[in-house]
Amino acid sequence: MDSGSRTRDSRTPSTGSGDPTALSRLSAPSPPSPPSRPSPLNRSRTVERELVHRTSVAEVLLTDVRPHGPLSFRAAAAWPRSHPTFPRGRDDRHSPWMIVETLRQLGIYIPLRHLDVPRTARFLIDDLSYALDVDAEPTAPHGASEVTCLVRVGGLRTDRDGNALTGLRMRVDFLADRRPFARAAGGARFLDAERYDRLRSGAGAAVPSGAGPRPEPALLGLASESDAVVAAAGEELLVCPADPRHPFLFDHGTDHVPGTALLEAARQAIALRSGGRLVRPVACRMSALRFTEHAPPAVIHCSTQGRTGEFLFRQGGTTTAEGVLRYP
Repeated sequence: MDSGSRTRDSRTPSTGSGDPTALSRLSAPSPPSPPSRPSPLNRSRTVERELVHRTSVAEVLLTDVRPHGPLSFRAAAAWPRSHPTFPRGRDDRHSPWMIVETLRQLGIYIPLRHLDVPRTARFLIDDLSYALDVDAEPTAPHGASEVTCLVRVGGLRTDRDGNALTGLRMRVDFLADRRPFARAAGGARFLDAERYDRLRSGAGAAVPSGAGPRPEPALLGLASESDAVVAAAGEELLVCPADPRHPFLFDHGTDHVPGTALLEAARQAIALRSGGRLVRPVACRMSALRFTEHAPPAVIHCSTQGRTGEFLFRQGGTTTAEGVLRYP
C-alpha cells in the first residue's frame, strides 16, 4: 500500500476489488485473542522511513512491528498530538486519516521486512476501508497517542513460478489502552520496477497546482488553504492541490495522484457539498479502477444522503476511483 492509489490500469489484469460489505463488517472492531503474553513493543523510535515510503521522518507513524503467529503481526504506532496536516479536532480526537496512513505504512513495511518483497518493488493499493468506534477512540494526550495494531495478512498471490509475492490482503485492529476502537482492511499489489516502468511509460511525474477559485477552508474542514486539494471550475470540482509539495499528501514525487490525496479530495468535496456539515468521516471504503493522473485534473463527482457521502473521480470520461464516506 504505497502512497499511490489502488491502480488497476486497463493494461493490467485485475488482482483485487473493493468489498461492498466492508463498512458493515468493520463496524464492530474486536481484537483476536493473543496466544500468549507478548513482549512489550518498542515505542522509543520510529521504523526506517524507507520501509514505509516516507521522505520525512516526521511522517513515520510506526515504531515497531513483530511477527505474532503465522501471517499475524503486532505493531506499535505513535499518533502525534499536533500533526501539521491533520490536527486533532476541538474535542482532541485524532483525524481518521491516521487510521488510513497507519494501514498504508503497515502494508508497505510488513511485505518489505517480513515477506521478502524487494525494496525496488512498486506498491499499488487496490482498495481500502475502515470503521471507527467514536465511543472508544482515544483522544490526544500530552505528546502522542500510543496505538497498538493487530495485523492479519491473507489472500497471498504469487507469480506463475510461485517465487515472488505479487499481492496480499491485510486486516488491522486498532487498540488504545488495550481497548479496540477501529478496524481497517485493504489489498495491495506489488510490481517489479521493469514491469511498472513498462506500464507507466509516458506518464508525467509533475504535480500541477492550480490557481482556480478555492472554497473557503472552513467549508472544507481545513484551517489553511494550503491543505486544499480541490478547486472550482465552473460548477465542477477538480483535484487540484494548492501545494504540489504538500508535506503529507505529496511527501515524495509520484507519477499519479496518491491514494491519500484522492481520499482527502473526496472528503473535501463532500464537506463542501454538505455546506460544511459532513467533515469527519468515521467509516470509509474506496476502490480505484485505474491510475488517476495528475493531468488533466480529475473531476470529482459526489452526492450526500443523510450521513453518507458517495464519490467518484472521472478523467477523460473514465471513472478512475470511487467510494463512500460515512459520518456520525
